[in-house]
Amino acid sequence: MSRMNHDELTEAAKTILNAEPDPSGAADLVCEKGSLVIAADAKEMKKAFKRLKKVDGYRWAVINKEDLFAANTLSIGSKAGMIGADGSVLKNADMPRKKI
Repeated sequence: MSRMNHDELTEAAKTILNAEPDPSGAADLVCEKGSLVIAADAKEMKKAFKRLKKVDGYRWAVINKEDLFAANTLSIGSKAGMIGADGSVLKNADMPRKKI
Protein backbone atom coordinates (compact mmCIF):
# COMPACT_ATOMS: atom_id res chain seq x y z
CA MET A 1 0.00 0.00 0.00
CA SER A 2 1.42 3.39 -0.93
CA ARG A 3 1.63 6.38 1.38
CA MET A 4 -1.70 8.20 1.68
CA ASN A 5 -2.29 11.92 2.15
CA HIS A 6 -4.67 13.41 4.73
CA ASP A 7 -7.77 13.21 2.53
CA GLU A 8 -7.05 9.62 1.47
CA LEU A 9 -6.52 8.51 5.09
CA THR A 10 -9.77 10.22 6.07
CA GLU A 11 -11.70 8.44 3.31
CA ALA A 12 -10.10 5.10 4.21
CA ALA A 13 -11.08 5.52 7.87
CA LYS A 14 -14.63 6.47 6.90
CA THR A 15 -14.95 3.39 4.71
CA ILE A 16 -13.09 0.73 6.70
CA LEU A 17 -14.00 1.83 10.23
CA ASN A 18 -17.46 3.15 9.33
CA ALA A 19 -16.38 6.48 10.83
CA GLU A 20 -18.26 9.76 10.68
CA PRO A 21 -17.17 13.37 11.27
CA ASP A 22 -16.94 14.22 14.97
CA PRO A 23 -19.86 16.53 15.77
CA SER A 24 -17.96 18.05 18.72
CA GLY A 25 -14.94 18.92 16.57
CA ALA A 26 -12.52 17.55 19.20
CA ALA A 27 -11.41 14.80 16.79
CA ASP A 28 -11.59 14.44 13.02
CA LEU A 29 -13.83 11.37 13.05
CA VAL A 30 -15.64 9.05 15.47
CA CYS A 31 -16.38 5.34 15.15
CA GLU A 32 -17.31 2.49 17.47
CA LYS A 33 -13.62 2.15 18.49
CA GLY A 34 -13.54 5.78 19.69
CA SER A 35 -12.31 9.14 18.43
CA LEU A 36 -9.97 9.35 15.44
CA VAL A 37 -7.48 12.05 14.47
CA ILE A 38 -5.81 11.80 11.06
CA ALA A 39 -2.01 12.24 10.86
CA ALA A 40 -0.78 11.65 7.31
CA ASP A 41 2.82 12.79 7.80
CA ALA A 42 5.38 13.72 10.44
CA LYS A 43 4.34 17.38 10.38
CA GLU A 44 0.79 16.47 11.42
CA MET A 45 1.68 13.93 14.12
CA LYS A 46 2.74 16.24 16.92
CA LYS A 47 -0.47 18.26 16.56
CA ALA A 48 -2.54 15.08 16.29
CA PHE A 49 -1.28 13.63 19.57
CA LYS A 50 -1.66 16.99 21.29
CA ARG A 51 -5.31 17.06 20.17
CA LEU A 52 -5.87 13.46 21.25
CA LYS A 53 -4.74 14.18 24.82
CA LYS A 54 -7.79 16.44 25.19
CA VAL A 55 -10.30 13.90 23.84
CA ASP A 56 -12.40 11.81 26.25
CA GLY A 57 -12.76 8.05 25.84
CA TYR A 58 -10.73 5.83 23.55
CA ARG A 59 -8.58 7.81 21.15
CA TRP A 60 -6.76 6.79 18.00
CA ALA A 61 -4.39 8.33 15.49
CA VAL A 62 -4.90 7.11 11.93
CA ILE A 63 -1.44 6.98 10.33
CA ASN A 64 0.47 5.49 7.43
CA LYS A 65 2.17 2.28 8.62
CA GLU A 66 5.54 3.66 7.50
CA ASP A 67 5.25 6.32 10.22
CA LEU A 68 4.75 3.91 13.12
CA PHE A 69 8.18 4.36 14.70
CA ALA A 70 8.10 8.15 14.37
CA ALA A 71 4.60 8.28 15.84
CA ASN A 72 5.32 5.85 18.66
CA THR A 73 7.51 8.25 20.64
CA LEU A 74 4.91 11.00 20.28
CA SER A 75 2.16 8.71 21.58
CA ILE A 76 3.82 8.18 24.97
CA GLY A 77 1.64 9.65 27.69
CA SER A 78 -1.28 10.34 25.38
CA LYS A 79 -3.07 7.00 25.98
CA ALA A 80 -3.78 7.06 22.24
CA GLY A 81 -3.56 4.04 19.99
CA MET A 82 -2.64 3.97 16.33
CA ILE A 83 -4.59 2.54 13.41
CA GLY A 84 -3.25 1.98 9.89
CA ALA A 85 -5.04 2.99 6.71
CA ASP A 86 -6.27 -0.59 6.30
CA GLY A 87 -7.95 -0.54 9.73
CA SER A 88 -5.31 -2.66 11.45
CA VAL A 89 -4.41 -1.75 15.02
CA LEU A 90 -0.73 -0.79 15.09
CA LYS A 91 -0.70 0.11 18.79
CA ASN A 92 -3.54 -0.44 21.26
CA ALA A 93 -5.12 2.52 22.98
CA ASP A 94 -4.87 2.57 26.77
CA MET A 95 -7.93 2.62 28.98
CA PRO A 96 -9.42 6.12 29.09
CA ARG A 97 -8.52 8.25 32.09
CA LYS A 98 -11.13 8.46 34.81
CA LYS A 99 -12.46 11.92 35.54
CA ILE A 100 -12.20 12.86 39.20
